[in-house]
Amino acid sequence: MTITRRQILKTGLAAGTALSMPTILRAQTSPDDARTVRMVMADLTVFDPILSGVDTTRMHGYAVYDTLFAIDSKGIPQPQMVKKWSVSDDKKTYTFQLREGLTFHDGSPVTAADCVASIRRWGQVDTGGKLIMARAKDISKADDRTFMISLKEPLGTLINMLVEGLFLAVMREKDASRPATEQVTSNIGSGPFKFNEALAKPGASFTYDRNEQYVPRQEAADGFAGGKVAKVDRAVWQVISDQQTAFAALQAGEVDFVWTPPADLFPVIESDPNLELQVLCKGGTIMYLRMNFLQPPFDNVKARQAMLHLVDQEAFMRVAYPDPRFSQTVTSIFGNNPLYSNDENTGWYKKGGDPEKAKQLFQEAGYAGEKIVILQPTDWAEVSDASQLLADMLRNIGVNAELAPSDWGGVERRRKSKGPVEDGGWNILISDYSGYNPTNTPFLLANGEDAFYGWPKNDEYEALRSKWTEVETLEERQALAREMQGIWWDFVGGVLLGHSVQPTAHRKSISGLLEVPGSYGFPMWNMQKVSG
Repeated sequence: MTITRRQILKTGLAAGTALSMPTILRAQTSPDDARTVRMVMADLTVFDPILSGVDTTRMHGYAVYDTLFAIDSKGIPQPQMVKKWSVSDDKKTYTFQLREGLTFHDGSPVTAADCVASIRRWGQVDTGGKLIMARAKDISKADDRTFMISLKEPLGTLINMLVEGLFLAVMREKDASRPATEQVTSNIGSGPFKFNEALAKPGASFTYDRNEQYVPRQEAADGFAGGKVAKVDRAVWQVISDQQTAFAALQAGEVDFVWTPPADLFPVIESDPNLELQVLCKGGTIMYLRMNFLQPPFDNVKARQAMLHLVDQEAFMRVAYPDPRFSQTVTSIFGNNPLYSNDENTGWYKKGGDPEKAKQLFQEAGYAGEKIVILQPTDWAEVSDASQLLADMLRNIGVNAELAPSDWGGVERRRKSKGPVEDGGWNILISDYSGYNPTNTPFLLANGEDAFYGWPKNDEYEALRSKWTEVETLEERQALAREMQGIWWDFVGGVLLGHSVQPTAHRKSISGLLEVPGSYGFPMWNMQKVSG
């Protein structure tokens, strides 16, 4: 009989694996536990949210820094540090006034000069920020609480750009004056939590203390927007790389939260009356395959269309994300996001795929049995499994598919190659994306060799994409999204494999965790610890 990992976990963990817990966790239990939340997170290696957009860095940024605007649970930008704002009649000058009482953790007031410096630094590296900087005639302060962005020409999506892409952390002017390529070292913001430098243990734990001087907005918390009320005195991030050890700590009550529990633990978590699974990042991610437009056979649109018809999204989700509660099919390049998702030109979708149609299209493309190389990251389980499934699907219709296994670092190096497979190039890679803004979502670019890996090119689509920043209303962007998608599915800029969300696991004694429309990280304010 084969004993699966899940069976081992069920028996071992139910028997009380707390006994095998590292002593370090027990030693950190302290009398103030009633107002301390312990969270198992990935290691925090970059502390500057302008330098990196990974989950832990973003969450560090949400806690320590405040921002000008924030999106609510519906994805709509709302003022955060900003009290009020206006735009001139010619749509070229935006004026912002800060709320009263904003102070940094060192006690200094937040001023308009800090905001100007922070926008300028963010604008050096963020895609939307770069566009703002290119259009800006001037960004300047009017007085201590008022600053202005003056544009050479209108930019209808300016407010949206301030909340998308990299987290626009407002820093002290002296910190924001550093080049965006250099990490800040102070970790002093004006957010609802203070980073506790003295207790920081890289590779082991990081501690955040409630900022007692923070003045929250009066509105209720809503997504990333509204009142940021820290309801615990301390949040401690524990770095526990072994998933079984992390789960044992959760089950024993030595930690309260595990950020990314593995799928094979979901049944065990749900069988424990003290634990709960909850999806916090409602945006999720979309798994996709990208074909190399520069090399045969995918330099031929018929071959790309063949891939569109070949894919069986349900099969890919079963392999990569076996729990159907956390995955679903997706046919819109704007994902299942309610703002821009649409069904334009999606007649290609067929449950189970259409391998005969795919085989016909490969023949029409003139495919003659040449090798098709699929990059397979063996240290990314979901994508590795999806790569193997794709290779099988291609072989079943007579395509000479070959996997190129390596770790993710190897995939990153090889995907940069634009040459033929014989010279170290590639034909297909699988990855994921989130977001819907075509100005700063790499997957949605189709500007040839300036585009993301695979380098798709379609001038008609790009002409529409360039209009995204010009339109002002939601209805106009929704109409534009339909037009863009109609063209995308004709030239097949990429193929979608399914949409998934990652649940977290936490003890039921933790409440108030905010569900947000994003995909990478959640805020720690509003959560609290109750008895039981």
